[in-house]
Amino acid sequence: MNDINLSLIDLFIQATGVVQGVLLLLLAASLLCWSVIIEKALTLRRLGRQAGSFEQLRASLASRPQTRGDGLAGELHQAGLAEIACPHPGEHPSDARDRVERSMRESLAAVLMQAEQRLGYLATIGSAAPFIGLFGTVWGIMHAFAGIARHHDTSLAAVAPGIAEALAATAIGLVTAIPAAIAYNKLAGDFSMFSRRMNLGIARFARQLVDLEGAP
Repeated sequence: MNDINLSLIDLFIQATGVVQGVLLLLLAASLLCWSVIIEKALTLRRLGRQAGSFEQLRASLASRPQTRGDGLAGELHQAGLAEIACPHPGEHPSDARDRVERSMRESLAAVLMQAEQRLGYLATIGSAAPFIGLFGTVWGIMHAFAGIARHHDTSLAAVAPGIAEALAATAIGLVTAIPAAIAYNKLAGDFSMFSRRMNLGIARFARQLVDLEGAP
């Protein structure tokens, strides 16, 4: 009996055009998935450092009111100062704090919208890739059975290559989907945690800023 080579390259070469297209689509999805994962991991690392700078800025305001932050901390600080610079006559201090918080949160929301771009690709890949692979499997099995019918040969040597080609599509679909689904849940959770951390810091920062700037 001849040896059957089931390497991915040989399976791809022996596959039908449809299954080859499915495999190439899954490969492209996998590359996109990992590029997004790396990009967002670096983005979260950068945002984590900026959150730390924002907290340090808030802690230093009491002793050094003229301190100005850089990066995200500076943007939020400037947004708060710009809001305080436009006082509303007769406004209660709590209303002033609400205005400052709202302005700072709007600036934070703009940063988060930019940072979370393409994150949805992971959710799409995680949910769609198994079904794309399953489509390739179904098509490959149909092709294998058609070959059996043509050659009237049901031996393992005749059936195995076609079945292996078909199942490879499902396997690669899962290999593509699993990292995407895990990464999406992890990254979405990390972005949510960052947002909560920053919103808590903004609430404290706004109270401190209004008191220091002498808002009415």
